[in-house]
Amino acid sequence: MTKHAPLYLDDLVVGAEYRSAEQHLNVEQIIAFARQFDPQSFHLDEEAAKNTLFQGLAASGWHTAAITMKLLVASVPLGSGIIGTGGDIEWPRPTRSGDTLHVVSKILDIVPSRSKPDRGIVSLECLTVNQNGETCQRLVTKLVVMRKHGVTDR
Repeated sequence: MTKHAPLYLDDLVVGAEYRSAEQHLNVEQIIAFARQFDPQSFHLDEEAAKNTLFQGLAASGWHTAAITMKLLVASVPLGSGIIGTGGDIEWPRPTRSGDTLHVVSKILDIVPSRSKPDRGIVSLECLTVNQNGETCQRLVTKLVVMRKHGVTDR
């Protein structure tokens, strides 16, 4: 994977898009995550999952979110880190074993702070998409992003 130069508030523009690398998911990963963090039958047992809303084994939404975070950190390399202040998350379809996920992120808004001029708030939409182009997760989040050299004269 290519290492990208760190990005700061002044490097970002509304409308810019970033695409991550891919992450493949298998049954063992789904079950291991579920055992530790979301122990429900539709995440743990392929046979039991057939008789649920999901009609088969589904990754926890939080597993999809964790994969998203990993891919986001590498594809949107903010110099101050990915520091969230909140957001909205949706899982329009389940993530399944065999899915290969990637994240497409788009900057929706940039608001420089008036009270703390060394930073701003960036609204970012992150779509976690499978190999068929289907969105498994949509996250719209607000991130604290620092300026490269602290306060500027802007």
